Amino acid sequence: MDKIDIKILELVQQNARITISELSKELALSRPSVSERLQRLHEKGIIEEYSARISFEAVGREILLIILVSGLKVPLQEFEEMVKREEKIIECHRVTGEVSYFLKAAVPTMNSMRILIDTLIPYGNINTSTVIGSPVPYRSILPIKESKE
Repeated sequence: MDKIDIKILELVQQNARITISELSKELALSRPSVSERLQRLHEKGIIEEYSARISFEAVGREILLIILVSGLKVPLQEFEEMVKREEKIIECHRVTGEVSYFLKAAVPTMNSMRILIDTLIPYGNINTSTVIGSPVPYRSILPIKESKE
């Protein structure tokens, strides 16, 4: 992956609706060249899909939660199936260490938060934190250049 590919990744993550023509102008490359590069990035699995970032507040989910789950009381598969069905949970990560899972949830009200926590309690030990600010709400994913020190 060269500098042009990295710039393409940066631009499509900033705006998934950017056109080939706009990319072509931004990169000073022909449209066919940009199209070929995008196709290669797809074929290599570097670009998995295009999506939109939605405002939690604008869709009525004003409370963002980070939930730590430890000490599971049910099999992993049962817990993971429940999490996949629960629409309030927007991310689930199985992790190493004392905590088994990190969940990210977005709910509209405190009562909705209570109901979600009550739903999770039978599955394990639950520790919930409410997000009060996000200094890095989203970051573009680009290759990391390791220093040679």
